[in-house]
Amino acid sequence: MKERIVIGTEQCRAEIAHMGAQLESLKDADGREYMWQRDPQWWGGCAPVLFPMVGALRKGRTIIDGRIYEMPQHGVARRREFSLLSHTETEAVFSLRADELTKEQYPFDFELQIVYRAEGSSLVTLYRVFNRGSEPMPYAIGGHPAFNVPLDEGECFEDYVLEFEKEETASCPAVDIKESLIDPSHMTERLHASRTIPLTHDLFYGDALVFEGLASHTATVRSKKSGHGVTMEFSSFPMIGVWSACNDGPFVALEPWCGCATRTDENDEFTKKRWMRTLPAGQMEEFSYTVSIF
Repeated sequence: MKERIVIGTEQCRAEIAHMGAQLESLKDADGREYMWQRDPQWWGGCAPVLFPMVGALRKGRTIIDGRIYEMPQHGVARRREFSLLSHTETEAVFSLRADELTKEQYPFDFELQIVYRAEGSSLVTLYRVFNRGSEPMPYAIGGHPAFNVPLDEGECFEDYVLEFEKEETASCPAVDIKESLIDPSHMTERLHASRTIPLTHDLFYGDALVFEGLASHTATVRSKKSGHGVTMEFSSFPMIGVWSACNDGPFVALEPWCGCATRTDENDEFTKKRWMRTLPAGQMEEFSYTVSIF
């Protein structure tokens, strides 16, 4: 297994794995670990990159140009080893190119570059999606970084809150647990002229809270006791998911999405999925989010 790539500043230190180009550690100057450390008792992931699919497909299948393809949850990138293109003290650039294995699940000549850049007490994650083929390329993309909750000894999960930048009135769709599909016919109001949701494990017994159309561009998970936490700026993305494991996992994931799991009111056409992008041949698009620790 290749060693993690390390970047950082005086205020933060990040470690990224070649496998999936996954951020596996983010510490402050005091050595406080903010990233969930992949304990399989609750969840063996940490911060997978979601491409070219966010969430699950109906029965794990989709239709592209009239042909059925099988693709695992969150796509192909999370399970592939990335190449390291460049590395400095504060920045690392990774790349994944399409090959015969990826084309069995997703028949396009893509390149996905992921840039991690440390700036003060923040870590910028930049996705660059390239269409290296000759046909338009549909895709979705998203992040899935999970953060320790609680961060400090003597705290519990319920000492934390989820806080948005602005007051919001927002409802979240139900998630069909068995099929992992989003059901927009059943909505639950999560915010009513408010910025804050107290964190409790039972919030996530029905899977993720999926927000769309928010006025806010930042979401924060912070401790009411210590004041420590993380803020994510996600203005590049039209959706954000907030998730923890339904087995009372001691973490919370903030997930910026362009795209989402198949909805119960959608068919299986890949290009018709909500927030699906279509990238012309030879073109590139960028999406970014920033995590600040405090």
